[in-house]
Amino acid sequence: MAEIILFLVSLFILYLVIQAAVRNGINNSLVGKYLREKHGIKEGEIISPFEESLEDEDNKGSDRT
Repeated sequence: MAEIILFLVSLFILYLVIQAAVRNGINNSLVGKYLREKHGIKEGEIISPFEESLEDEDNKGSDRT
């Protein structure tokens, strides 16, 4: 039982390390710098392609009579 708990804790720590490395890698890359300069995307901002499609669907529904 202790081995399973230790395994799960180590997986969570590994997840946090990989998440931080990927986030820092993207922010320091040329693509990350380009997005910040040209599009004004900030570090903590999450962009989802689904948000725009949901907003479009809401606008289409309000146009109908």
